[in-house]
Amino acid sequence: MANVLQARTEFASALNQVAHERNLDPQVILDTIKQAIIAAFRKDHPDQYDETKTYDVDLDSQSGEAVIYVIDGKKKTNITPPGFGRIAAQTAKQVILQKIREAEKEAVVAEYEKRLGTLVSGMILRFIGNEIIVDIGKAEAIMPASEQVYSEDYHINQRMTFFLDSIRESLRGKEIVVSRANTGLIKGLFKREVPEVNSGAVEIRAIARDPGSRSKIAVYSNQSGVDPVGSCVGQKGVRVQAVIGELNGEKIDIVQFSEETEKFIASALSPAAGLVVKINAKKAEAVVTAPADQLSLAIGREGQNAKLAGKLTGFHIDIKGAEKKEDEVSQ
Repeated sequence: MANVLQARTEFASALNQVAHERNLDPQVILDTIKQAIIAAFRKDHPDQYDETKTYDVDLDSQSGEAVIYVIDGKKKTNITPPGFGRIAAQTAKQVILQKIREAEKEAVVAEYEKRLGTLVSGMILRFIGNEIIVDIGKAEAIMPASEQVYSEDYHINQRMTFFLDSIRESLRGKEIVVSRANTGLIKGLFKREVPEVNSGAVEIRAIARDPGSRSKIAVYSNQSGVDPVGSCVGQKGVRVQAVIGELNGEKIDIVQFSEETEKFIASALSPAAGLVVKINAKKAEAVVTAPADQLSLAIGREGQNAKLAGKLTGFHIDIKGAEKKEDEVSQ
């Protein structure tokens, strides 16, 4: 950092602190203060300000004292109003404090940016339109309507687990975005509740979610002797129930991933059984034949089971009932 000013006064000390924390040349901050002082002069002394003229400020980097000049060619005329020094000092202080706040906020945002894709505990603070402001510890985060779950009832002071989704730019600067609808929330909850997932012995290969209603996850074992589905369900279902509890009752189907696409699609359509799957790999399409008593299970309510299975496998799935045999028809 160039030209670090010698801190002889409170002003210079504050200036150097901001410059150091933000890794800025002190002159950059001084220029910002000068612009703010000219703006203050224009606001407080509109009778003396002329939009057609050029103004400049001499700002003492040690004391913070300011002198305003109007420039006419090579001529500089001091037009500093009596008593304006107090206004200039206040303006300089406000600029420096604002820079400090910005630096602190940027440091906090940078810390959370490193944690994107993980879970965070938070408490709902307030509502701004259809967006929710959440206290996540060192910062406030925002949960847009698109990241909320329609079936969840949110209220002030409610504590929940959130997924750290992204950092977005807004008129208020950088904002931390959290989610309750992202599939990453489910993955993070299983990682928290299932040691085998956390260690990597069990891998979550895919997740398909209808937030607030139902989700399907495909799991795979990277370690011999480890049952991926059983590990995620837990003894007497304790692990999966912990996740369901965090999701306020959202149903979760856990299926075993398979490199054999037909087998994977059949598993994805559980709880339906006895399915015959034929695929067109090039078109990513599958035709599934289901026994009559399994057809409604395979399709699901309003087609939900089939839709989630399609998302999970990446295939467009067409389900049809098995044709009855001639002897069954004659009876």
